[in-house]
Amino acid sequence: MRIAILIGSISDEEKMRPCSKVLDSLGIDHLFTVTSAHRTLERTERIIQECEAGGCQIFICAAGLAAHLAGAVAARTIKPVIGVPLSNAGSALGGLDAMLSTVQMPPGYPVATVALDGAGAKNAAWLAASILALNDPELAGRIRAAREGFARDVETAAAKLGKQG
Repeated sequence: MRIAILIGSISDEEKMRPCSKVLDSLGIDHLFTVTSAHRTLERTERIIQECEAGGCQIFICAAGLAAHLAGAVAARTIKPVIGVPLSNAGSALGGLDAMLSTVQMPPGYPVATVALDGAGAKNAAWLAASILALNDPELAGRIRAAREGFARDVETAAAKLGKQG
């Protein structure tokens, strides 16, 4: 397993499923599990240790509200940590609280923070894939091919729109 996706609550699964789908589409083996920086700190520490022993190279962590999961993981590993802040209906701040909790880390414990929710989930996967591709030419090729597909989709949409105009 090359990447671990850790979510702070089972209620985060729907927002983070796109992350797993992107990794699947690129053929990247990953773990997708629930753990909490606050309620199950020992479980979180155990998962980090087991993932590292199993060859995990990157952690993607997603949480809402106080959103300390990514920071807690970053404090316990030297592997790259990507944080996905999640909005939460229980928050009066619409995800800003999670964004600030994820992005504001002390020096030496970085968390690469992406956008909120689904867009962030997808970009966390793309960022992790890009990091792995630094030493994996085959993966780099799959990423390039996917981006070429995105470009073709835009060209197709533009051609369709041009016919309607």
